[in-house]
Amino acid sequence: MTIYEMKLAGAIDKKTGMPIAFATLHRVPGSDTMTVTISQSSGGAREHVVEVDSPEDVFSMAECLQYHLDGCKGTNSMVHAYYRILEYFTD
Repeated sequence: MTIYEMKLAGAIDKKTGMPIAFATLHRVPGSDTMTVTISQSSGGAREHVVEVDSPEDVFSMAECLQYHLDGCKGTNSMVHAYYRILEYFTD
């Protein structure tokens, strides 16, 4: 199985009923990097380029995704859940 793009929605804001943030993970076949775009539902987006052959870079992106999508600093197991998703985009 090969995954080229995945879209994630973050935790639900109790006031609005909408996710607090969204993320799009994308990797062009054969590329050494993946692109992760994190969009806040309140506006604004940030694009990150992640080296797919660097476990440290992938883990750092997992921490960033967890923080922005869940809305808080998470536990190690919460970060690893995002790391496992990002692993689909590594070699």
